[in-house]
Amino acid sequence: MPLALYLLALAVFAMGTSEFMLAGLLPDLAADLGVTVGAAGTLTSAFAVGMAVGAPLMAALARAWPRRATLLGFTLTFAAAHAVGAVTASFPVLFATRIVAALANAGFLAVALTAAAALVPADRKGRALAVLLSGTTLATVAGVPGGSVLGTLLGWRAAFWAVAVLCLPAALGILTGVPADRGRRETSGGPALRVEFAQLTGVPLLRAMLLGALVNAATFAGFTFLAPVVTGPAGLGEWWVPVALVLFGAGSFAGVTVAGRLADRRPGSVLAVGGPLLLLGWPALALLAERPAVLLALVFVQGALSFALGATLITRVLYEAAAAPTLAGAYATAALNTGAATGPLIAAAALTTAAGVLGPLWTSGLLVAAALLTALPARAATTPGRNPEAAR
Repeated sequence: MPLALYLLALAVFAMGTSEFMLAGLLPDLAADLGVTVGAAGTLTSAFAVGMAVGAPLMAALARAWPRRATLLGFTLTFAAAHAVGAVTASFPVLFATRIVAALANAGFLAVALTAAAALVPADRKGRALAVLLSGTTLATVAGVPGGSVLGTLLGWRAAFWAVAVLCLPAALGILTGVPADRGRRETSGGPALRVEFAQLTGVPLLRAMLLGALVNAATFAGFTFLAPVVTGPAGLGEWWVPVALVLFGAGSFAGVTVAGRLADRRPGSVLAVGGPLLLLGWPALALLAERPAVLLALVFVQGALSFALGATLITRVLYEAAAAPTLAGAYATAALNTGAATGPLIAAAALTTAAGVLGPLWTSGLLVAAALLTALPARAATTPGRNPEAAR
């Protein structure tokens, strides 16, 4: 894999840390800003909405810009948004900074996904995406628990400052490691923008995006509100929250690694095996939450299954959107973050039900069930029906 791909993954690590770290900071943040935990959870949804809406918009705007300069600009904007968020005492201002950061992240990821696919042969897209998305999974392994520890020791604002600082070496890596000459988008040689948007009328692409959104909604519904489960039904102290996040992140890294080797050639097998297991795992997590050892083990398993399925489906989006080289990454990003936006909102509503803090886990199970029901009548969408030459 090219060095530039790993430098892009470093930036994804910084941004992934921000996207996921609120799961360990919500109680402290909510208390400091005088809002409920459910209201604080909408910060995750705000970020995801900005990502989903911003991905195609930013990708279209940056279509003819030099790729390296575009990636650098988005990274620095992301850092600045976190610096503002770290000093504000206003929840609405913090909410706004999350949207700005999300737009920057969306633009970066949409360009980076397309860049990653372009850096390797067409039949290695899945492997390239696994490297890129490893930045996100490593964020859940190291960045998010680290943010939780910082939040516990120094307050949630320290975690925001850490993300801002973490963006600086990533920006330097992009500046020095991403080739300037490879990245320029040539609009004259590619399809017109309207032709790329027209790809959204294709049923296979829409189906792959919907499945990706549903699986990611399930992931974020359970993950966002994991901390109250650890400190509530499980009866563990707040220092166990980073442990749970590390386990989820370690599982997600394992899942993406396995999916990266199978997503190109055997996506149907990944979904056929992983889908039912993921469906069973979320209710099991809710039913066995009072058993700490079992809960922690299931957190690892759910992280692995969630990211294995999510990475596989996003790879399918890129294959189905092969005729939209500029916007393919944006479509994948929009699918991921539509799920990331809706999942926490539905889960927050579930907190007010009789299930209480376990409500989000049941919500995740229902969302996975919806994904499997959607996939059943259209198994062709989850088979590698397009060979590398067609994808090229």
